[in-house]
Amino acid sequence: MKAVAAGIGVVFLSPLLLAGTAMMMASSAEAVQTSGSFSGCLTDIDSDEVAKHVTDILDGASGKDVHIEGLDLPAEQVPNARTIVATGISLDVPRKGQIIALATAMQESRLRNLNYGDRDSLGLFQQRPSQGWGTAQQIRDPVYASERFYKALLKVNGWQQMTVTQAAQAVQASGYPDAYAQWEDLSTALQTAIAKTFPSTGKDKDDKEPDKGEESATGTTGCTPSKDGSGFGRIPEGSVPKGYKIPKDADPRARKALDWAMHQLGTQYQWGGSCTAAHGPDPMGRCDCSSLMQQAYAHASIALTRTTYTQVNEGKAVSPSHLQPGDLIFSRGTASRPEHVGMYMGEGLVIEAPRTGKPVRITPIKDWDILAARRVL
Repeated sequence: MKAVAAGIGVVFLSPLLLAGTAMMMASSAEAVQTSGSFSGCLTDIDSDEVAKHVTDILDGASGKDVHIEGLDLPAEQVPNARTIVATGISLDVPRKGQIIALATAMQESRLRNLNYGDRDSLGLFQQRPSQGWGTAQQIRDPVYASERFYKALLKVNGWQQMTVTQAAQAVQASGYPDAYAQWEDLSTALQTAIAKTFPSTGKDKDDKEPDKGEESATGTTGCTPSKDGSGFGRIPEGSVPKGYKIPKDADPRARKALDWAMHQLGTQYQWGGSCTAAHGPDPMGRCDCSSLMQQAYAHASIALTRTTYTQVNEGKAVSPSHLQPGDLIFSRGTASRPEHVGMYMGEGLVIEAPRTGKPVRITPIKDWDILAARRVL
């Protein structure tokens, strides 16, 4: 695959020796404050439109009439994105790794090869010489910087089962760990468009060696809905927040599931409990997180499997920024093997059976670190 990189005019450096985990902890996401004021989730990206504009830029267009949401300087940013993708291809990094690299560079530098940053941070990934990433001159070389990022990423255990933002954070150790999520859809569109411009890359390593559980992470950007539940203030455990009603536009089956789940509020959590008699005297009739979801949907005539490990594969993946009432959201553990599940209620709220010693309750979604979201309707 080295020929791919050579064909676009980039020269790859000799393999680099990594001096341990400490050298990977370079991040300076604070530098994003100096590299643009965009904030928010880009979740409605037109991939075809991005591909058209990317092709125009790579064919020599000035960028003056090119408009890609999230890219203010496409004539500078698209070639840098191409270098990142080309470097990933040459190192046989799977497609997901290339998307992670693009999302990281978008957050850290807006895909610009900066000669400044927080403290001594530099370049596309805002890597720091003082943290062992290389000399300032090396870090300003986009190929070198990309290689270093990929080699650090590949050392992260289980990175292919992580969400994009989790994997990026594992490499960058950013002070803003959730910020990478907003760039996932744009980065996916960029990678898809750019990869098509290279020869012999029609079938990616991801196609040959699909990663177990990756589907459950797909489409989960880590962004949260516009309402985060904070407007309800402190919610007493086991109670319905004042002013909350199941949204009128919720799917009727979701309304049934939510209504049934809300009737279990205040009942005590029981690990392994069936949730078939949460108000009864038998502890094993009470709910744990996944049995609450299973029984709630059973009362809406929808059959779910029993555990979080299997429920994360139910239905279809959805973006956390586009949740609808009734969607299942997962946290703790990893995206492919989460350890907790709750049901989105709308209005930025989630109903859950949290853990031993706690009752079924409603919590604001701002308190959730969402690893995956599934729509089972």
